[in-house]
Amino acid sequence: MSQSRPVVVVVGGGFAGFHALRKLEKTLPPDAAELVLVNPSDYLLYSPLLPDVSAGVVEPRHIAVSLRQQLRRTRVVLGSVTDIDAQTKTVTVRTTDDGGATDGTLTQPYDRLVLVPGSVTRQFDIPGVAERAHGVKTLVEAQFLRDHLLRQLDRADALPEGPEHDAERRERLTVVAVGAGYTGTEIVAQLQYWLGTIASRWARVRPQDIQWVLIDLAESVLPELGPDLGKVAMDALHRRGIDVRLGVTVKEAREGETLLTDGSTIPSRTLIWGAGVAASPLVGALDLPLQKGRLVVDADLAVPGADGVFAGGDAAAVPDLASPDWSPAGTGQPQPVTPPTAQHAQRQGTALGRNVAASLGFGRAKPYKHRDLGLVADLGGRDAVAKPLGIKLHGPLAKLVARGYHLYALPSMNNRVRVGTDWLLAALLPAQSVEVSRISPDQALVSTAQQSQPHLTR
Repeated sequence: MSQSRPVVVVVGGGFAGFHALRKLEKTLPPDAAELVLVNPSDYLLYSPLLPDVSAGVVEPRHIAVSLRQQLRRTRVVLGSVTDIDAQTKTVTVRTTDDGGATDGTLTQPYDRLVLVPGSVTRQFDIPGVAERAHGVKTLVEAQFLRDHLLRQLDRADALPEGPEHDAERRERLTVVAVGAGYTGTEIVAQLQYWLGTIASRWARVRPQDIQWVLIDLAESVLPELGPDLGKVAMDALHRRGIDVRLGVTVKEAREGETLLTDGSTIPSRTLIWGAGVAASPLVGALDLPLQKGRLVVDADLAVPGADGVFAGGDAAAVPDLASPDWSPAGTGQPQPVTPPTAQHAQRQGTALGRNVAASLGFGRAKPYKHRDLGLVADLGGRDAVAKPLGIKLHGPLAKLVARGYHLYALPSMNNRVRVGTDWLLAALLPAQSVEVSRISPDQALVSTAQQSQPHLTR
């Protein structure tokens, strides 16, 4: 490259990209390299607390960590990568204006490229899902879902009394969520608790009128936590009146109803989609090897055959050296990879920063190896389940552990204080029930909120 100092370009400002740059800023001397981050927004979204946003417990801006405030030595470019030229070592960026619309393109050279574009909600090829399902992976989706549910209560309350309006009333007061993993279970549990506390504010709506259905092809709720805690979570959901249907999924999403694979039909105007994630569409357009849709990387997070290119986070199939199923190369056994979790993305980001710095002559590269420290799930109210360091917890103690972990994992004291204050106020004051965002339904569809960014035109 012709630059006087090497350029490190990071694509994606999620957990992996943020922590990669934070490690680079700590490791590299000020004049050792130019650091550039390409990201559609100017913040890191702390996505594990999106259910708290939808349930009105935490303010949206409080889980948005300012990239420019936290990464003082990094130049932040707002936009999306549309082309990567490995021969000239350049990336083409489509920049965006204040409203998110495209306002131009620029070419950014690199000496080291870190691909951490993250993931999107997995939709599957199911009729009607792209047109009607709403995810909970972005601030737009989380805020829309909250206001959408309030509008359903408003309209159900406004319907004249009489059997001729019963069908529409059921549709507006029934919520269907797909996915009994973390996303689906947490969002249903927290929304049910929130609406249950405020429903009596409507003259013609009672808390028991609101029906909740959680469905999944899996045979258990929160399978990542094991059968014991999964049963605790299931019991908590049943106690709240949530209808959990396992071994079934959506066959078709229609206007006012959801058809399931077991032949049943659920009247509903709210379909929440949390059925897993898939790597960002960007990785599928690259001329690089993939493993089940994720970029293949070595244990040191370098992309084989791509000079100066590294990858990690949800978009990469990172070898799981800490897995008991790991076996040495050459045995012919399929090698396990790390799951796409925020915990792994954060730690892979730190490893990426360390190894990229080592490739520039600062420090030593090390293979990524991290044993999961535990998992937490907040079910609203006093209910929660957690498994820190293999210890099974539930109830208020698990809630305390879950919130303590989130405050620890938030990478900004500013945001920690704000989120902690939100939790305190939510415990002391009545829940709010006002619409403020006015986001249109089309803006909050999974297909538009998460996958509208352009990726690789060639």
